[in-house]
Amino acid sequence: APHRKFTGRGAAVFYSGCMKTMHSILVAALALTMSATAVPAADQNAGPGAPVVVELFTSQGCYSCPPAEKFLGDLAGQKSVLALEFHVDYWDDLVHGADGKWKDVFSKPQYTARQRGYNERIRGRGNVYTPQMVIDGKLEAVGSRRLAVLSAIRRAETARRDRVAVDVTLASGTVQKIRLGGAVKSAGSVWLVRFIESRETRVRSGENKGKALLSHNVVTEMRKIGAWSGHAATIDVKGFTLADGEGCAVLVQDDRQGPVLGAAPCPSGTS
Repeated sequence: APHRKFTGRGAAVFYSGCMKTMHSILVAALALTMSATAVPAADQNAGPGAPVVVELFTSQGCYSCPPAEKFLGDLAGQKSVLALEFHVDYWDDLVHGADGKWKDVFSKPQYTARQRGYNERIRGRGNVYTPQMVIDGKLEAVGSRRLAVLSAIRRAETARRDRVAVDVTLASGTVQKIRLGGAVKSAGSVWLVRFIESRETRVRSGENKGKALLSHNVVTEMRKIGAWSGHAATIDVKGFTLADGEGCAVLVQDDRQGPVLGAAPCPSGTS
């Protein structure tokens, strides 16, 4: 299916679409690419199992987005990947003929701004499209092009230098402390991300009218909790408690919304 490219609100342009590859080949490629558990030798500061961050920018109003959301669900099951789903708002006012428009229940303008910032930095222009995956804050690909995304993940794994180790303490569903390691010539901001682990939405209008869309790791809050100077540090966290069905993660990122410097999911469970 084609994906959509936007140069401004309400201006949608079809452009040529996804690679058509046999499902069995894609599944094999996913298994082969994601099976490696060893961290590259250059990634000594990351700690064991440090994940690559994959951010999907999507919308419930986008007809070509459900395959990318399914793919993100596959990636979310991999320990070597931290998969996050951001719902943008530029589809919310688009009218799809007699089916009308659909307001994405998860969309936020700040997620559109985040996507635009990535495109300005990575692609040299602020045009946005869905579905798009951004890998470790420095690579991007059409979110439904599995082989391209998997290739970008491997490139991110092998290119990492001075990845900061991140450890999260969670007790009774409340984040208490975040410990950060040190790295050379790096600094950035520390973000605590809240997400809904899984949610099905029945869409009643717009391009996906009549569909039941299943989303994974849907981001509902990004809270800046501190700055990281490049040295080991501990941050005490106040007032961040997870509800049933919620998860969280920590991102350390270049302040210019550049590369992700470190990341970790919060421990599962309540203790």
